[in-house]
Amino acid sequence: MNPLTATSLSIAIFGAIATWMALSPLSGFVLIWAIFIAWAAFAALGADITAFKNTVICGLFGVFIGWVGAISFVALPFAATLGVPLWAAIVVAITAFAVVFASNISLFGAVPASVLSYAATFAYLMQTEGKMSVGTLTSSSFENPLLIISLSVILGAVFGKLSTDVAGRVSAS
Repeated sequence: MNPLTATSLSIAIFGAIATWMALSPLSGFVLIWAIFIAWAAFAALGADITAFKNTVICGLFGVFIGWVGAISFVALPFAATLGVPLWAAIVVAITAFAVVFASNISLFGAVPASVLSYAATFAYLMQTEGKMSVGTLTSSSFENPLLIISLSVILGAVFGKLSTDVAGRVSAS
C-alpha cells in the first residue's frame, strides 16, 4: 500500500478509536480536540520517537505555563486596577515569552508542542463559563487543565505514535 493511503487509513482508524474513547470511557478525563492538537504537534515535530518525547515533555510544559498564566490572571488583583484586557495582555506577554524562551533549554526545545498545549489550556479554560476560576485551577478534579489537558496531550502523542507505526508497517508490506 502506498504511504499516503496507509497513513490516511491509520489516522482514520486511530482517530475513530480516540474519538470513541474521549466520548465514552474517558469522557470527562480527556478532550478529543486537545488529543488532536497534540497529535498534530507530534506530526509537525517529525512523527518519530523524538517527536513523541518532545510532544509529551513540551506539551506538558505548555500546559503548565498556561496554568501559571491563568492562575496569575485570576488570583492576582491587577485586573481591577489595570482592567481585564490590559491585565490579560500582560499575563499572556509574560507567559508566552516564557514558553518560547525556555527553548534555550534543550528539554523544552520543541516550541510547537509547548505553544499548542499552552493555547489548548486557555481554549479549555475560556470555552465554558466558570472554568477560568481559582476553584477550577486549584481543583484536584479533571476540570483542572493540569489534569484534563495534560492527559489529552499524552494520549495525542500516543495515538500519533501508534498511527505512524501502523502506517509504516502497512506501507512496507
